[in-house]
Amino acid sequence: MDTLVAQLAGVVGAAQVITAPADLAPYVTDWRGRYQGAVRCVVRPGSTAEVSAVMALCAAARVPVVPQGGNTSLCGAATPDASGAAVIISLSRMNRILAVDPENNTISVEAGCTLLEVQAAARALDRLFPLSLASEGTCQIGGNLSTNAGGVQVLRYGNTRELTLGLEVVLASGEVWDGLRGLRKDNTGYDLKQLFIGAEGTLGIITAAVLKLFPLPKQQTTCWLNVRSPAAAVDLLNRAKTSFDAQLTAFELISAVSLDLVLRHIPDTRPPTPPSPWYVLAEFSEADPARVEAWLADCLEVGAVSDGALAQSGEQARALWVLRECISEAQKIEGISIKHDVAVPVSAIPAFLERADAALNDAFPGIRVVAFGHVGDGNLHYNLSKADAQDNAAFLACQPSVNRIVHDTVHALKGSISAEHGLGQLKRDEIRRYKSALELDLMQRIKGALDPDGRMNPGKVL
Repeated sequence: MDTLVAQLAGVVGAAQVITAPADLAPYVTDWRGRYQGAVRCVVRPGSTAEVSAVMALCAAARVPVVPQGGNTSLCGAATPDASGAAVIISLSRMNRILAVDPENNTISVEAGCTLLEVQAAARALDRLFPLSLASEGTCQIGGNLSTNAGGVQVLRYGNTRELTLGLEVVLASGEVWDGLRGLRKDNTGYDLKQLFIGAEGTLGIITAAVLKLFPLPKQQTTCWLNVRSPAAAVDLLNRAKTSFDAQLTAFELISAVSLDLVLRHIPDTRPPTPPSPWYVLAEFSEADPARVEAWLADCLEVGAVSDGALAQSGEQARALWVLRECISEAQKIEGISIKHDVAVPVSAIPAFLERADAALNDAFPGIRVVAFGHVGDGNLHYNLSKADAQDNAAFLACQPSVNRIVHDTVHALKGSISAEHGLGQLKRDEIRRYKSALELDLMQRIKGALDPDGRMNPGKVL
């Protein structure tokens, strides 16, 4: 047996070290099926102390490590390279809710808890953990933190960075930084937790976190609205924010093409309104439903929306959310596509869609644009393919040219080529075109200080 593998088994137990190729397969392939890697083994520690010991052994052997949570990354961030040199450290066994403090509105959790488990633990004490993603049943908090996940309620509550008060992190050396503090004010120097949030496991392994909670909304109103254009959606967003302010908790933009894919591939779905070029899915929390209904009537009267459906029950609201949350799954069933997760100022969303659509149609006649996302915070998922799946193999070979058109358009509008999915290995090289030399150098210096041997999730981000 490999000496390191034997040492790792001595720390976590032989049953928690995976080496058989068939058992390794789920860990070395990304969710989209685009990246395939190889590893020495997968280690499944059950505590922070075990993570620390595993990291110390890997440091002594100068072996690279790849932290992995639910393996739901869309950018290949949790997939190892093909060398087979790395060890995957899976946090899935570290799935304990450590503490819930309703009076401080915080919850302390291990990194292997799924997002759904954290939401449920908060809800059991009449609290809300507002991070909400389509993959919440399988994605893990450690991965959410490592990618600074966003989701549908960023508009009201912020992304994962804003929802985090404290972290516990195991460094490349095996040292443990205990920053598990539930403080909203702590002005005692550098805010170290921010280095690890969004770093995609390239600086250390997040093993636990203290997260913010909020009062659980007692009443939510969900509506599906027909709008004529993205510009009309942005106008409607500002109408809603003016009337409801923080009671507007989600505002999603969905194209007709996106909805059509869901209706085609996801069972038991149906359109809630007559066809429209674009739709908005809006959610209001703790707002008087009669007031929302009156606001919608006014929007219809002035032409801000052309039609709409107001959920009359929780079941109807969930059915509307399925139409939004299953777009990515429907795309996966339809076939592979060139995906983009971009952010621009909210006011620039119409310009981005107009410019990018036109440029891509000129360069690639017959291209199909699947555009949807969190218009409330300027984050769009902009995915491209050919309508005939047989044409996609040739189209995918054009990805560098497609990316250049999309990302140059984003950059010209002062946007970001990654809003919430991270860089991983998918955008590692692409980001060099858009970040300044100084910014990249500063990132490299931080990486060098915390991971001088470059062993933490190599080949990702930088």
